Amino acid sequence: MSNHVRLAVLFLLAAVLSSPVAALEWGKPFGAAYDGPEGKPRPVTPPPAELSADERATIVVFERATKSVVFIANTAIQRDIWSLNVMEVPQGSGSGFVWNKQGHIVTNFHVIYGADAIKVTLADRSEHQARLVGADPDHDLAVLQIQVPESQLEPLAIGSSNDLRVGQKVLAIGNPFGLDHSLTTGVVSALGRTIKSMSNRTIEGVIQTDAAINPGNSGGPLLDSSGRLIGVNTQIVSPSGAYAGIGFAVPVDTVNRIVPELIKYGKLIRPGLGVSLVPDSMARRWGIKGLIIGKVARGGSADRAGLRGARETATGRIELGDIILAVDGKAVDTVDELMDIMEKHRVGDRVTVEVLRNNKRQTIEVVLQAVN
Repeated sequence: MSNHVRLAVLFLLAAVLSSPVAALEWGKPFGAAYDGPEGKPRPVTPPPAELSADERATIVVFERATKSVVFIANTAIQRDIWSLNVMEVPQGSGSGFVWNKQGHIVTNFHVIYGADAIKVTLADRSEHQARLVGADPDHDLAVLQIQVPESQLEPLAIGSSNDLRVGQKVLAIGNPFGLDHSLTTGVVSALGRTIKSMSNRTIEGVIQTDAAINPGNSGGPLLDSSGRLIGVNTQIVSPSGAYAGIGFAVPVDTVNRIVPELIKYGKLIRPGLGVSLVPDSMARRWGIKGLIIGKVARGGSADRAGLRGARETATGRIELGDIILAVDGKAVDTVDELMDIMEKHRVGDRVTVEVLRNNKRQTIEVVLQAVN
């Protein structure tokens, strides 16, 4: 046998030995029966006598709360350019939860923004057309209503957020990526955070959590370990758009204050001074610190208290009026800061307003009025 032939035989033998078929069982026909223990299912390890107390509690909370969580589909009405047929086009989806037995559903404003039609799917998988009752874009909250028998509705128990503590266990239920009734758990990571809403307003007192919140969880409930509502999941911080360990929820104390007004009035009735203010950017451009009163509503609270707005002189010059420096002793330098102070009050409350008038500081008491 020549050296070339001998080398070819060695290569062929190596290829056979290294092939998957040859490696299965050397010297045994492929597919032959095998009765060894490796060819049988492994024995099942018996479960523990019972689940841990924490696991049992989590299961109870989920099974009770999931009856209250709904899936929300946001659709737009469009006309096909060829057939001219009207059709519903999905725009997005999110979560929500049953607020009361009258069919009111709470969710995020951004979940239903721009919707021509809204469909709510309950835990029993029944689908219902919903109408928009009211919305507050500044706090990213909206209230819908569906017409169903009370027996189909399971409102969530309402908790409080002013007594939460960092490290407290929380549970989030929602429909991430359209996967209905998914549960994630975590802890309160921080309290008193601030985030920006779609209207670019600051939402105060926000709860930060590491419970996984993904697209589709928006509008779903954040619960404490007893299953009480403590927040509405609304945003995440993520470079990729998916969960990255930081989620935010609007605190339930804010929700419980706003939702009844949305149900009653369709909007949030805000307390205010009864003035219009010059934009912050213009005040900064003029080098003025504080809030410049542009106009005072005639007959309003500010007018009755004696606050003054800007006016045009006989020569056509604009003469500045009062500049608001502080409200209730808290300095204000932006419209956002003033609105944050107003949110802590109700219509009819009295506040002290410190203004700069003719280069002199004055303090004026104003009764807050309802404003748009």
